Amino acid sequence: MSEWLLPGQRSVRATLSAALDAVGFGTPGSSADRELLGIPQADRVCFVLVDGLGFHNLEARSGHARTLRSWSSVEPLTTVAPSTTAAAITAVGTGALPGQTAMTSYALKSPVTGENFSLIKWEGSGLDPLAWQTHPTLFEQLPSEQARQCVLIQPREFVASGLTQCALRGARALPAKTLEDRVEAAAKALRGGGSVAYLYWGELDHAGHGKGWMSDEWVSELEGLDAAMSALARALPKGTLIVLTADHGMVDVTQRYDVAELATLAQQVSLVSGEERAVHLYTEQPEDVAHRWRDFFGDDALVLTRDAIASGGLFGPLEDHARATMGDVVVFAGGTDAVIDSRLRKPGQSFMVGVHGSLTPQEMLVPLLVEVA
Repeated sequence: MSEWLLPGQRSVRATLSAALDAVGFGTPGSSADRELLGIPQADRVCFVLVDGLGFHNLEARSGHARTLRSWSSVEPLTTVAPSTTAAAITAVGTGALPGQTAMTSYALKSPVTGENFSLIKWEGSGLDPLAWQTHPTLFEQLPSEQARQCVLIQPREFVASGLTQCALRGARALPAKTLEDRVEAAAKALRGGGSVAYLYWGELDHAGHGKGWMSDEWVSELEGLDAAMSALARALPKGTLIVLTADHGMVDVTQRYDVAELATLAQQVSLVSGEERAVHLYTEQPEDVAHRWRDFFGDDALVLTRDAIASGGLFGPLEDHARATMGDVVVFAGGTDAVIDSRLRKPGQSFMVGVHGSLTPQEMLVPLLVEVA
C-alpha cells in the first residue's frame, strides 16, 4: 500500500513571499508567511530555487553536500499537488495554489488544439500564457521602486518562456548560463544596491530525469551545487540572507503501465495527459473511468475525479479556469510506478529514469535551508 502526503500549510508556496517580506517587501499575507516559516529579517536576500532537490533525496546523499548540510535546516516543507515544476514554481512566484493559477500539471489538453501542450514550453499550444495564468506574481504586487530592486537570474532562453511569464513576471531579468555565472550575477546585483536575487538551477533535475536520482551523475550535480552554494555565501555582501528550497523531490521508476496496451485503462478515455506520476485523463464518463482505474491499481494509485479534487481542496481552491482545463480524472501513481501512453511518444523516445508529480513523501517534501552570508 502506498503512503500519500497531501500539501500542508507549511508549503513551498510561502517561501518567496516570506523571503520578500524579510527585506520589507511585503505583499498580502507575506508577514504571516514569514512568521509561519520562521524566516529572519535582513537587508538583502538571495532566494535559491533548486529544481528537483527533494528533502529525502538530499537526506540520502547529504554526505555529498557538506555546505548545505551545515546550513540551518528548517522543518521540511510540502510542495503543491501535483509535485511538478510548472505547478510549484508558479505557486512560489505568485503565492497562489495550482487550483487558482490553472497550472495543474506539466501537460494538459489545449482548449485550442485539443492536443497536449507543456505548461513549461507552451509550444504549439495556441495559447497565451498571460491569458492562461492571470493571478499577479509577487513581483507584480510590489511597488515599482521595490520591483526594480529584484533580479531574476536564469538562462537567457528562460527569460521570456511561458513558465516565466506565468510565475515570475515583474522582476528584472539577469540572464546567466552556468551556475558559477549565476552565483556571480547574484552577488554583483546585491553588492550593487539590489535587495532581492532569485537564482534558479535546474541541472540536478535534468540529471535525475536522465539517469535517476540515485545515479553517480545526480550525485555529481549535487556536489557541484554544494560547491557553488559555498561560493555564493562567500561572494554575497555580508549579512545577506540566503533562502534555499526546491519545487519537488523525485523517485526512480521501476514499473511502467502503458495505457495503449491495457484496454481496461484505455476504455472511454479520449486523451491521456499530465505526466507519468500524475496522469490527467480526459473523458466524458469520469466515474466509470475512475472505477476501472481503481480496480486495476487498487491501493497502488490514488484515483480522483475532478469533482473529488474540487471538494477536497487538493489543488487549493479550484477556480473556474482550472476546473475547465484539468483532466476529468487524475491518477497519482504510488510506489515507483509510472503510467504512459505510448501512442503519444515519438519513435525511439527514451524514458525518464527519475520522475515526480505524485503524492509520496519523497516527491512531496522539499528542504528549507537558511543561511546568513
